[in-house]
Amino acid sequence: MWRQTYSPIADHLGLSALAAALPLFVLLYLLGVKRTASWVAGICGLGAAVGVALVLYKMPVAMVASASALGAAFGLLPITWIVFWAIFLYRLVVDTGRFEVVKDSVGSLTQDRRLQALLIAFAFGAFIEGAAGFGTPVAVAAAMLTGLGFSPFYAAGICLLANTAPVAFGSIGIPVVTLAGITGLPVQALSSAVGRICAPVSVFIPAYLIMVMGGWKGLKGVLPAALACGVAFAGTQVLVSNFIGPELTDILSSLAAIAAVLLALKLWKPTDHFEFAEASNLKHEPKRHPAGEILRAWLPFGMLVVCVLVWSIPDVKTALNSVTRIFEWPGLHNLVIQAPPVTAAESSYAARYTFNFLSASGSACVLACLLSIILLRIPLATVKQVFVTTCKQLGKPTLTVCSVLALAFLMNYSGATGTLGLAFAATGMAFPFFSALLGWLGVFLTGSDTSANALFGNLQVVTATKLGLNPVLMAAANSSGGVMGKMISLQSIAVAAAATAMCASDESRLFRFTLRHSMLLAGVIGLVVLFYAYVMPGWAPQA
Repeated sequence: MWRQTYSPIADHLGLSALAAALPLFVLLYLLGVKRTASWVAGICGLGAAVGVALVLYKMPVAMVASASALGAAFGLLPITWIVFWAIFLYRLVVDTGRFEVVKDSVGSLTQDRRLQALLIAFAFGAFIEGAAGFGTPVAVAAAMLTGLGFSPFYAAGICLLANTAPVAFGSIGIPVVTLAGITGLPVQALSSAVGRICAPVSVFIPAYLIMVMGGWKGLKGVLPAALACGVAFAGTQVLVSNFIGPELTDILSSLAAIAAVLLALKLWKPTDHFEFAEASNLKHEPKRHPAGEILRAWLPFGMLVVCVLVWSIPDVKTALNSVTRIFEWPGLHNLVIQAPPVTAAESSYAARYTFNFLSASGSACVLACLLSIILLRIPLATVKQVFVTTCKQLGKPTLTVCSVLALAFLMNYSGATGTLGLAFAATGMAFPFFSALLGWLGVFLTGSDTSANALFGNLQVVTATKLGLNPVLMAAANSSGGVMGKMISLQSIAVAAAATAMCASDESRLFRFTLRHSMLLAGVIGLVVLFYAYVMPGWAPQA
């Protein structure tokens, strides 16, 4: 047994937090200053985390290796498993020539790049986030935008910015459900609080991403559609999260956003012509195709939606989970002792790996691929070619994902993450603001709002209780602030780079691009939480 300590340097929390953050400083320096490829930065960050765990926290070597291996395994399943088959599905559509039909069908709705970004990156991406999550929306939407003529950098940047509003309720509400399980707070109260925090920001995210890519000149031409999209999404988000629950929030909100944009296009058309600087121009009117040909072209994406939704049906998920195996991770499970104030009392830190081969969303993608191959009668030679291409495309991104997840798990089990969390908690009256930033940090580290809630959810509740704050609000702030960390997590950057076949030199550029927007939007979430905590506390749900 090995007991975590949280102030290993002279019993000083501030100094200990600076040392604990060394792996994060390494990542930020390599990506933001040296412009290193993300897979190199990930490996170097992991090396720094190993050094901190061994030297500063005195974690046994065997436990360091075991915690790192557990993180890497989580990077392979479910994350890489999902991303691989999502990109495989997209490549099937492209290599069979059907993406030209998809492109023409979208172009027949609108040739305006800004509206294409709203429909695909924000609205369709939010639908996939709500159904699958874990990298799938960025992989699918970014690949689609690239196929429509967006540069890889613009496609990736737009999709990373867009994949913020829906993250807190992603994958059928799993982040909120996990938060409830970790904290013991009611699911419905947490769902309501997360919806009330996220909705004010969701209103302007569609306009924000157009503004970022095209400035005011780009936004003003499509402002009615951007506002309709944001209001429809945010309004549905707050209603569903408060009166139905977390599971269907993203799915219904995204459908409302799609309907709002399409309705806006029926009543109004942009009067200006605008092109993103790095997007190719449409040289001709989109070709008209028979309805049957359009349906066949969209069939793989339709199969993906159907299969993922079927996977989310409780009875189906229960049946699929009948073959799931949960392993107690060797050399780590219940061998690490967590201590107050990170936990209410000393407790063993569980370390389990869930091998949910069938119930994982990636397996729904596999079935969608198989059904598409059969229904569209795709030759086996083409299937083999697509498989090989996808494997080559995902080599380095997989290394990035596994190394960063290994870093995150090692920081968790060594106690470094607890040190950083306590440093945030020491901010006193300003804690509601920093509570959101704690969630942001958790998602940056793990790439998952679900994982960040599991990581910091209980710490938020313990700290809130000590400071006399609303524990439901502080726990919800963790999940809400976390959504803004998604765009800078190396897993998300790696997925976006893989989906768009981006050159390695652009990955660090993409990180620097998203970092400033991530920090700004996380600060906005923090201000919203401060408003609920001190200005209108009666508006925040109670346990």
